[in-house]
Amino acid sequence: MSRLAHLRLLSIAALGLIAPSAQALDWSTTELQWQRGRLDLPYSANASAQTSVWTLQHADGWKYGDNFGFIDFSRGHGELDAYGEYYGNFSLGKIRGAKTGWGPVKDIGLLVGVNAAEDAKVLKYLPGVRLSLDAPGFAFLNLDITAYIDDSRGVRHGGAPKEGNSWMLDLNGARPFKLGKASFSIEGHVEYVASRRNEFGQRTPAHVLAQPQIRYDLGEQLWGRPNQLFVGVEYQYWRNKLGDADTDESAVQALVVWRL
Repeated sequence: MSRLAHLRLLSIAALGLIAPSAQALDWSTTELQWQRGRLDLPYSANASAQTSVWTLQHADGWKYGDNFGFIDFSRGHGELDAYGEYYGNFSLGKIRGAKTGWGPVKDIGLLVGVNAAEDAKVLKYLPGVRLSLDAPGFAFLNLDITAYIDDSRGVRHGGAPKEGNSWMLDLNGARPFKLGKASFSIEGHVEYVASRRNEFGQRTPAHVLAQPQIRYDLGEQLWGRPNQLFVGVEYQYWRNKLGDADTDESAVQALVVWRL
């Protein structure tokens, strides 16, 4: 199967079409996002370019858990690339019909994930555990602990170097709040991926990627329809971006979100 076919399958997962039918969902949210900012280009002598990123993102909940996925299409230096992720969480609390957790942990889930990049021909599998945290004021706050298993094709097939397996921590959440009559939210994630070695025996350093968004509910103010049109910014901090020890990115991007 070609990498493009892999990514098409991933986009289907990102839309939640591999989940139960829409009639069986407890809730469902699909968004179109546009971001624009100057992003660094790793392995390019600290070069950067104004980059547009279009994202199709989907999340839903069903009887036994929840799903989350997205696919990014980005253009920088005239090149179009695609990257996607999908995560399916099986909630032990939902399956058992009883609280499964302790202290600040209100639920435990079994997590399966996949990451795929088209141009770099990268494919990763991320099985692990999700700890859903009881955080007052948050719509949700999760700590994901997963393996980071590489199934990429490597340099011989025109892709990025194949890597050894590693592990990941990811803290993700959303916190709505109001200032007067205006509605805002802070949402996003911070991930840490441990170091590993590539097919040439070279060390790929650990990376930290943080992508918090601040959103303002513009639709609520314009036509009285909350949770439909948002504007704001996304701050991206990426230490050792894409495994490049010489690239630490710090970028602010304009953000527009249309919720379908």
